[in-house]
Amino acid sequence: MSIFEYNGSALVAMVGKNCFAIASDRRLGVQLQTIATDFQRIFKIHDKLFLGLSGLGSDTQTLYQRLVFRHKLYQLREERDMKPETFASLVSAMLYEKRFGPYFCQPVIAGLGEDDKPFICTMDSIGAKELAKDFVVAGTASESLYGACESMFKPDMDHEELFETISQALISSVDRDCLSGWGGHVYVVTPTEVTERILKGRMD
Repeated sequence: MSIFEYNGSALVAMVGKNCFAIASDRRLGVQLQTIATDFQRIFKIHDKLFLGLSGLGSDTQTLYQRLVFRHKLYQLREERDMKPETFASLVSAMLYEKRFGPYFCQPVIAGLGEDDKPFICTMDSIGAKELAKDFVVAGTASESLYGACESMFKPDMDHEELFETISQALISSVDRDCLSGWGGHVYVVTPTEVTERILKGRMD
């Protein structure tokens, strides 16, 4: 078993019309044994920028704390929040810095940039970026997430339709992966509000 699959995870970000959604499962496991059913994988950097981290649980928390520190330094120096594209470059650079002893994480970055244009991207553990205009996925359930998102996604969804689509894609995908599950955690972000919802899984 790969170290990236040790704790299990499912993570997806999807764009709508001037909005985006990011969702993850809630299971923390040690291989096939479930340890917790309320594990946080999505973190708020600021009101229009969210970070999801799949991979080894301890590394996700360490990397998140380091990124928050770097973002706060940026806010102090620049007196503004970081744009999603800038934040993606920061994450990529930090991961590449550690390429000989990497964080076992696969980040998913989602944010609203200038003119409230949604931005999503993912990268591997050494910071190679992969940009997308529709959706990005990460984690042990990524194969089934690709299939579900490709069949359900349509462009220019409003925030309610986007929530429904990403939730259905996530729940149906984690049902096909024994290392992720126990419901979901969904954030839908529009230019004016952030909506957070918890999805109940089949076992709840």
